[in-house]
Amino acid sequence: MRLIDLLNLSVFHGAKLLGGHQGTDREVNTVNMMDAPDIIHFLKKDELLVTTAFHFKDDLHALLQLIKEMEKQGCAGLGIKTKRFLQEIPRDVITLANKLNIPLLELPVDTSLGDIVNKSLSHILEIRTNELHHAMDAHQQFTNQIMNGQGIRKMLDNLSNLIDSPVFLVNDHLLPLTKLSWQTDIYLYLDQIANEYLFHLSKASYTAFSLLNNNKDTVTIFPVYTHRQSNYLCVLGNIPPTDRSTILTIEQATNVISFELMKENALKQMTRRLQNEFFSNFINDAFSTQDEIISRGKEFGLIEDQRYLCAVGQIDDDDKDKSYLQLQSDKELIYDTIEYELQNFEEKIHLFTNEQSYIFLLELNGTRKEYEDSFVQLLEKLQMRIRSHYKENLSFGISMYAEELTSVTVSYKEATEALYFGRMSGKTQFIEIYQPKEVPEILRMVPYDHLKKFYDDTFQAFANDSKKDHQVLLHTLSVYLETHCQLSETAKRLYVHRNTVIYRLEKCEEMIGRSLKEPDETLRLRLAFRIKALLHGATKN
Repeated sequence: MRLIDLLNLSVFHGAKLLGGHQGTDREVNTVNMMDAPDIIHFLKKDELLVTTAFHFKDDLHALLQLIKEMEKQGCAGLGIKTKRFLQEIPRDVITLANKLNIPLLELPVDTSLGDIVNKSLSHILEIRTNELHHAMDAHQQFTNQIMNGQGIRKMLDNLSNLIDSPVFLVNDHLLPLTKLSWQTDIYLYLDQIANEYLFHLSKASYTAFSLLNNNKDTVTIFPVYTHRQSNYLCVLGNIPPTDRSTILTIEQATNVISFELMKENALKQMTRRLQNEFFSNFINDAFSTQDEIISRGKEFGLIEDQRYLCAVGQIDDDDKDKSYLQLQSDKELIYDTIEYELQNFEEKIHLFTNEQSYIFLLELNGTRKEYEDSFVQLLEKLQMRIRSHYKENLSFGISMYAEELTSVTVSYKEATEALYFGRMSGKTQFIEIYQPKEVPEILRMVPYDHLKKFYDDTFQAFANDSKKDHQVLLHTLSVYLETHCQLSETAKRLYVHRNTVIYRLEKCEEMIGRSLKEPDETLRLRLAFRIKALLHGATKN
């Protein structure tokens, strides 16, 4: 409690405040009676010291030194009982007390120091007990609300009523996790101070800021500790350190919120892992039928006949010096930042991760052009935020649109290819839009004899027309490459079973002597099929 409040006790009746009037707001947590000359070595912060000054009656310098040390230790004040050993408090002592803002009391002669100590401590203990009971009641209220499924938002409303101040929750970069209808510009000012003060926030028990808005609002920020300390509870208004009841109430709220956030995070991580496993299986052609893709996709909100635009993002230069755990932590924080921004985008976007990539699937309900500009603006905003908060450059590749869910794998490869070519051109923090490449135009620049030799060398194993299945194998291989190596799509176009396609491709690998999973080999075969069309056209001419 504050010293000025403690002085209202009857035991201090007749006490006079001679100096240090500016320090009466100092907190008093304990009261001690001086009975030894070496008390300086035992001073405590927020301690009110009372004495008869027996040890200083003939040593003014020692008394002055005591006051200096009390100020250094953060003591609450000094009370001297005069008319016994020290007839009056020297002027130099009062002057020093005023200079250091250390409250200096002249205690009444008819009140024993023992009574002052005992009654003061009893009063402080009573207040602390009431504060503790109040905090326990608040903790029980918050816990009951969470246990009853009312959620963090309802709990914050309750906290706001208890402390009579608006409260809201923000993440590690002071971005709001709860929406409020009042003072929406506060989020803008919080974001502006985030970079400068994040280190300080992570070290302090709580911190107050005066915002540079029209109202000069003060926001007091309390860390919410989870498995990673990345959230803050914000109270609109300044909370003085002496308001222990309010601080304890808020601390109970942060404790309950931290456990709820850890539970929510565990559920979120599980959901995220399941959806990322689905997407990984999807793009790697692990599902046996299109019906299975459609069925599994519905579990994650993906619609069969919906058109999608795909974007793939990656950090340009992963820090090789970072540990695996640090990289994973950074990846989660970046994911959370992206997820928050996507919530504010007017169109539906599905977010996945695959290894070090962030995959966006934008639902298209109009033309691609109608969505492209706003989508690019969103990606640019993400780039700036990731750069600002994490000092990382995030680049994106954007695909052509997919007509339906089962075609998303093609769009994913297009976006990945656009990202790859952007990097190959030496760009950083870029957004590259996929452009279909006109391969025939490039091939026509190569001399006919070189093209013919490349084609003959590539398909030499299939040159024997006497074997009827060679042409079947070539046709299967051609369709497989055209569908970007999708087994299910190849089987669909050839009207055969998926296992038949697998068998034929294995025969092709046996004849070629190389695996079709090797990128160089598939590129060689694609070029050879394109060359075949050019050679056929040249022969006709």
